[in-house]
Amino acid sequence: MSIAGDMEVFVRVVDAGGFTPAARALGMTPSAISKLISRLEDRLGARLFQRTTRRLSLTEEGAAFHLHASRIVQDIADAERAVTRLSDAPRGLLRVSAAVTFGLHQIQPLVPEFLGLYPELRLELSLSDVFVDLVQEGYDVAIRGGPLSDTGLIARKLGDFGRPIVASPAYLKRHGRPKTTEDLAKHNCIMFQQPQLNQWPFRDPKTGAAKIVQVQGNVVANNGETVLQMALLGVGIARLGEFSAGHAIKAGLLVPLLKEYDSHDRLMISAVYPTRRHLPPKVTAFVDFLAKKFLPRPPWADKL
Repeated sequence: MSIAGDMEVFVRVVDAGGFTPAARALGMTPSAISKLISRLEDRLGARLFQRTTRRLSLTEEGAAFHLHASRIVQDIADAERAVTRLSDAPRGLLRVSAAVTFGLHQIQPLVPEFLGLYPELRLELSLSDVFVDLVQEGYDVAIRGGPLSDTGLIARKLGDFGRPIVASPAYLKRHGRPKTTEDLAKHNCIMFQQPQLNQWPFRDPKTGAAKIVQVQGNVVANNGETVLQMALLGVGIARLGEFSAGHAIKAGLLVPLLKEYDSHDRLMISAVYPTRRHLPPKVTAFVDFLAKKFLPRPPWADKL
């Protein structure tokens, strides 16, 4: 038994007034209790009890030890109750990481409903297109789009999305509409800081052959929301996720382009978390909530 366990037995003996009643309460034998107390005294190098055939009383050292041990045992019990309480139902602080655009357009609008279901939860929603290490940075769950590079994480699919090529009516009025992928070289394309996002995939509608077009432009952004706003302002042509562009397309604020050249590649949206073992109810509740909202057909699909 650990020192904490020995302390608990000692406190039980004192509070119960003897080895026998303490043994009954703990489901142990009086001889086992006696041996444990003797071992504790040997460890401390002090006698804790004065023992007679009729009476058990604390020594001065025993009284001092009981004062501190009873506090420690109570603190341990309080700590266990706190953990158990958090494990029983969704409560406490839930830290969520998501990309800026997806977080603003798909998660943020759901926050009032989610917190209404779980009033004992507090939500910290961190939006950034910078990759975060869940374990090192202390996040409970992250919402990510595309293939997952960290195989050590548990992933649950929440849906998928395409990335249409779009521009505002004002931009098209000034610069014309591209009719082929080659026409993109004549247009200003809104670019991302991540180079791979500026390589737009297409498929030839006649031959089915895949091709990549490296686009160019005079504006570079570090997140999808900025690209979306620039496209709405008529700065240039953009390639955006359906989850952010869908509403603007349906409202006529953005116009889909080169649809016949669509590569039909779709990326997965996943909720990822470090482990399934002892998964906190707050994480389960959040992921289940998103799954019900996004599956089997994501809401952004209804806006296209």
